[in-house]
Amino acid sequence: MEFKHISVLLSEVVEGLNLSKEKTIVDATLGGGGHSLKVAQVIDGGTLICIDKDTTAIEHSKIKLSEELEKFYNENNDFKIPKVIFAHNDFVNISRVLDENGINKVDGILADLGVSSYQIDNSERGFSYMNDAELDMRMNKSQKLTAEHVVNLYKPDKLMQIIRDFGEERYSRRITEAIVNARPIKTTLELSEIIKKAVPGNYYKTGGHPAKRTFQAIRIEVNNELGILEKFVVDSVDRLNKNGRVAIITFHSLEDRIIKQTFKQLEKSCICPPKTPICICAHKPSLRIITKKPIEPSEEEIKNNPRSASAKLRIAEKV
Repeated sequence: MEFKHISVLLSEVVEGLNLSKEKTIVDATLGGGGHSLKVAQVIDGGTLICIDKDTTAIEHSKIKLSEELEKFYNENNDFKIPKVIFAHNDFVNISRVLDENGINKVDGILADLGVSSYQIDNSERGFSYMNDAELDMRMNKSQKLTAEHVVNLYKPDKLMQIIRDFGEERYSRRITEAIVNARPIKTTLELSEIIKKAVPGNYYKTGGHPAKRTFQAIRIEVNNELGILEKFVVDSVDRLNKNGRVAIITFHSLEDRIIKQTFKQLEKSCICPPKTPICICAHKPSLRIITKKPIEPSEEEIKNNPRSASAKLRIAEKV
């Protein structure tokens, strides 16, 4: 299957990172390489570090960036092709990746927290409730935890909490009961049909496909997508040069809330307890929030790429 992915908020990310020549930039979630390619074309002579835990994404983007940058070079004689480093790793390990490559500080970091179109559309990966496949949903195929384990072996209370909190699913109890009663469940379509039968018949009118939120919740659990976000933000800001920027795209309200709250915490000039009469902490803020409200896709972008509809971009700058 061909690796296809439409990068979300592409021009907004590049503009928000305040890029220029010879900068060192990290794309912490390489995916289809769209953001990386655009960044590389702006930082000519600089360094680009591309991180992804999906080996397929890395293999595809190595070829894409090599071909496209060579083409860009031939069309722009004064352009210097930047050094590009690829790392098969999780974005939460950004500090480890930089250390392994002898890089101390960088000028910009971007992360797109969405699942790539390739992963969704590739039925073998088990992300889609529309195609039949094994219950997998691992972004990193080398990890042990799979969707099949979550669906079949998690205790009912824990499974319901995941569906309720990560999926924001109002029928989490009914869905959990249906799943538990149908165990063992082996495939994505089998799970999808069980969920469809568990919810009211008018669900389509109010919540889209009945399995969408539950599949999202299981995917988040399998890949620990929320548990690592705060650490990623803190570590990223620590590795930025002064005036360097971090830009993060989220697709889920819980993700966006974590990014928003972590940015606010790092922007505070005082972290004393609320009832302390005067500041005694001597704390200094580590960043300045650039986007007081998140940047969202235009109507035109949503029309061209419906999967971008829930995207939110937040940007902050190291002080």
